[in-house]
Amino acid sequence: MRLDKLLSEMGKASRSEAGKLIRAGKVTVNGTSPKKPDFKVDPENDVIVFLGEVLAYKKFTYIMLNKPEGYVSATEDESEKTVLDLVSDEDRKKGLFPCGRLDKNTLGLVILTNDGEGAHRVLSPKHHVSKVYRFECKLPLSDDEVKLLEGGVDIGGYFTKPCKIKMTEAQRGEITLTEGKYHQIKRMLEAVDNKITYLERISFGDILLDPRLRRGEWRYLTTTEEKLFN
Repeated sequence: MRLDKLLSEMGKASRSEAGKLIRAGKVTVNGTSPKKPDFKVDPENDVIVFLGEVLAYKKFTYIMLNKPEGYVSATEDESEKTVLDLVSDEDRKKGLFPCGRLDKNTLGLVILTNDGEGAHRVLSPKHHVSKVYRFECKLPLSDDEVKLLEGGVDIGGYFTKPCKIKMTEAQRGEITLTEGKYHQIKRMLEAVDNKITYLERISFGDILLDPRLRRGEWRYLTTTEEKLFN
């Protein structure tokens, strides 16, 4: 891999910035200072020092974010704040994107990554990766309505796949989906003449939202959590 490309992928500098630093001798590889940005390196075996920092290379980055209200699940937006505005400048330079989307006013677990293949795999319907949401609704849900929703309902030309609903109170519960259509849970409740008033994603596959993360806070996934993408 080119040295300037490596530094860019790790979010240390843009390609042009990396080139200037390499030429200035600010980057060493195995104790020597290459002067060309296209110098070839082995990220997993070479010892690379950038501005005095020994770099630990990881091909992909995975971040767990506790999304607050008012942020859109996008990499950029002309008028709205995005989930990427909440992470560090260094991580934003790595080409992160949200793995699956939450609506602007839906809270909770968002995974940010630059692993396009892994994200595509876990979002593919054939893999049936489950997502659990905590919800509140305007009106009490009857047992019959719960059964109807679990079996699948028409949300405007699309019939939802079976899901699981566990009610904790008459107007509160948890719903487990294996798909993620646009405004799906909102539209499902509208199909039984009800309305979502609160929605929070609390798990994505085996990854649970870390209760230590406050709204807007984030952390890197653990090695165990990253296995979902492997």
